Amino acid sequence: MSVTTADRLRAAGEPIGEIYLDRREIAGRVTELGALLAERYTGRLPLLVAPLKSSAVFLADLSRALTIDHEIDVIELAPYGSGRTGGGVRLLKDLDRPLTKRDVILVEDVVDTGLTLAFLTRAFAEREPASLAAVTLLDRPYRRLVDDIPLTDVGFTVPDELFAGYGLGLDERWRALPDLHVVAADRLPRAIDAA
Repeated sequence: MSVTTADRLRAAGEPIGEIYLDRREIAGRVTELGALLAERYTGRLPLLVAPLKSSAVFLADLSRALTIDHEIDVIELAPYGSGRTGGGVRLLKDLDRPLTKRDVILVEDVVDTGLTLAFLTRAFAEREPASLAAVTLLDRPYRRLVDDIPLTDVGFTVPDELFAGYGLGLDERWRALPDLHVVAADRLPRAIDAA
């Protein structure tokens, strides 16, 4: 049996837990989502928009799974205030393409409270797209604070755990793990846990 990167991280004392979703499960579901979107947007040129950084891996795989012509753009956001539960988001990098009369699909890594997706929905609606929808890899509907979001497709509904891998990271670490791992929150360094 070969030693994986996650095994080496655990041996070094990093808080990488067991695999929650392996790369094959993720790839299969991303292929299904690509087929759903291709069917829905046949004959159109949708624009996939993803917030950096954690959505980048899902965006790339979803783009490859989408069998119709489409375009890609990214936006970068940062939280106001400190920590993961700060008071909203601010724009660091805007889109390069106009949205007017475009079919826009927001590609999210995780939707839980819905606040970020609601912010993007409001901001993008002002740009008069032809349509606005969202797809997420992971969903936590039980944490929703807003309901008025255009979430049309969900990869997996997940428990209230911290995850790392497949683009998701903590303190900019562990994004490159190919599988989605539970993070052992009780073993997180104080600096990360307080973030």
